[in-house]
Amino acid sequence: MADLRRLNTADADFGSQLDALLAWDSVSDASVNRVVQEIIGEIRARGDAALLEYTNRFDAWEAHTAADLEIPLERLQQAWAAIPAEQQGALQHAADRIRAYAERQKLDDWTYTEDDGTVLGQQVTPLDRVGLYVPGGKAAYPSSVLMNALPAKVAGVGELIMVVPMPGGELNELVLAAAQVCAVDRVFAVGGAQAVAALAYGTQSIPAVDKIVGPGNIYVATAKRSVFGQVGIDMVAGPSEILVICDGQTNPDWVAMDLFSQAEHDEDAQSILLCPDADFVASVERSIERLLPGMARREIIETALRTRGCLITCRDLDEATEVANRIAPEHLELSVADPKKVVDKIRHAGAIFMGSYASEPLGDYCAGPNHVLPTSRTARFSSPLGVYDFQKRSSLIMASAAGAATLGRTAAVLARGEGLEAHARSAEYRIDD
Repeated sequence: MADLRRLNTADADFGSQLDALLAWDSVSDASVNRVVQEIIGEIRARGDAALLEYTNRFDAWEAHTAADLEIPLERLQQAWAAIPAEQQGALQHAADRIRAYAERQKLDDWTYTEDDGTVLGQQVTPLDRVGLYVPGGKAAYPSSVLMNALPAKVAGVGELIMVVPMPGGELNELVLAAAQVCAVDRVFAVGGAQAVAALAYGTQSIPAVDKIVGPGNIYVATAKRSVFGQVGIDMVAGPSEILVICDGQTNPDWVAMDLFSQAEHDEDAQSILLCPDADFVASVERSIERLLPGMARREIIETALRTRGCLITCRDLDEATEVANRIAPEHLELSVADPKKVVDKIRHAGAIFMGSYASEPLGDYCAGPNHVLPTSRTARFSSPLGVYDFQKRSSLIMASAAGAATLGRTAAVLARGEGLEAHARSAEYRIDD
């Protein structure tokens, strides 16, 4: 690709060029917002009736009653039985690993008792009900079911409601089989902003949830942003990203294919290589030229690499980590001889793949950690989806008589300093003089 962008950290304008490369405006335009707000308003006002209308209009299949929208659990069992044994084994293997990793993330209750008998601590409880949005049609991702449903189940969520659009009346068997593996409680054949609105506010047939997770198109993302506050959401994700830091010792074909692995998601995906070896960077570029024609999604990959991809030559690996922290990528591959030495310098990344054998797709499907990751530099302040996203913490405060006296005097002084007399007197009532 003659037009693949090349940058060098030694260039005087490298910083501004990098900022321009990373710029991504994920804010929906006015027309999308208008459509989404109209849909949310109709779902809130008319419930199932509006849901049926939007489903018939947008998904092109005839749902006559609200009962037609729910997919019976027996259908999930049928899908599991119908898929090839190889796919059953892969789904189960991935699910087992994701569940095992999630089990280690569970938050625990804890308390401690002070000398005067005051007890402080935290109590951890799961969310009551969670909604899982799963893309349908061409974008059918059973891995998204595993990654979103299993942490919720490990957390102890009471009920997991899955929504998946059924364009043309067709469902993806692997998606349904994944829902079976995850023991999803209820499944509805609805999608788009109308599904998000139904989960957030409830209809006659779809119960309102406490949190909505899962990927979707711009209308789904806009709807999730709009209903945040009524319910919790996981995140509003941007295009997929990969940053590969390489010391020049990895097979250049491997690096080229790793860059392809994210570029093939869509034309807005971002793939970047950082390497101090200019000759190796040139080798990767030659690999890209040679391997690209054989890719099934060549046009998407080529567009993504041309518009948002980049090969960056840097001075050394220390500088590479500095640039990586500035980029704060969703996926970071440390394709270097000693990744343990480098990883301590990484502060901002969604998932870190250590060593040349740890390809990003392992994390997408079956390594164990979650593939729902912060994008668009949000790794600076957010984390991968996990069990903790489906649990809540309540503070525990049990004051002894002695503790009430000690703490009450302090609280009263501070309360009066804020002009809150009732606060002060409430605390003072418990002081035994």
